[in-house]
Amino acid sequence: MSTAQATPTARSAGIGSNAKTAAGGREKRTITEIRASKQTGEKMVYMSVPDYTSAKWAEMAGVDVAVVGDSLAMVAHGHPSTIPASMDMMIMHAQAVRRGAPGTFSLGCMPYQSYHTVERALANATRFMQEALCDAVKPQGGRSQAHILRALVDAGIPTASHIGLTPHTIALFGGFKIQGRTAETAMKILEDALAIEDAGCFMLEFEAVPARIARLISAQLTIPTIGIGAGVGCDGQILLCHDLLGVFVDFKPKFTKRYAKLTEVAVGAIEQYVKEVKEGSFPDDEHSYSVKDEEYENFAAMVARRRHI
Repeated sequence: MSTAQATPTARSAGIGSNAKTAAGGREKRTITEIRASKQTGEKMVYMSVPDYTSAKWAEMAGVDVAVVGDSLAMVAHGHPSTIPASMDMMIMHAQAVRRGAPGTFSLGCMPYQSYHTVERALANATRFMQEALCDAVKPQGGRSQAHILRALVDAGIPTASHIGLTPHTIALFGGFKIQGRTAETAMKILEDALAIEDAGCFMLEFEAVPARIARLISAQLTIPTIGIGAGVGCDGQILLCHDLLGVFVDFKPKFTKRYAKLTEVAVGAIEQYVKEVKEGSFPDDEHSYSVKDEEYENFAAMVARRRHI
């Protein structure tokens, strides 16, 4: 572990960072607290948020880490996968998330091909930290990306990683498929996890890994694991805001629990709006501005005189 990663910077620790107090009087989480959750047993709550409003919801609800995931290419831009997400797109959304949740730890996910060389990874991770004021970054990959992860950490950039089902290499998997269902493939995930830990990362994310496999691998590590479709044995969990609230309805992954059905509520409300406009009941007096009778009568008289000029 490098010195840069072991000791959080003043900014990541919230010193002089203009971090506001989050919901319930809690201050912004720090790298130290996130790392320590492995030992304290505190379950860390991550949520992928693509915009200002969902970031505000996350902070109001007490989410520990607001993740700016490249899934926003799908939920906010309508693409069929995360691959079209660009750095400019990610930075724009990350800036909005920071404005919406100034008191919440922000993790910027590095999009497809933004970290395939050390030079490119350092340049793009720096953009997340400088332009969007993120607190950390997250590429994808384990052993094959260990040199990239180490370079980021050595540059003083708090770094996490993502293994199991990695959307950036989805073509190699032949689609969205569960990873680690055989002893051999599970061992590969373990080796990836150990490489991430050895590179100095403060956290790793498992996606679409059998629960028992994720639990056992997590027990071999000293850094916390965050699961999405990886069971309760991880040290924390992440879901997409738009999935758990029922906003994004194009499809529903097995691991997503719907805590609300906001699209149904929204469509119902819009249908009522359409109905009231069509029938002429909206806007009513309550939703219209008034004018004094005297002023209205004077204006009407002016209009009448103008017609006769």
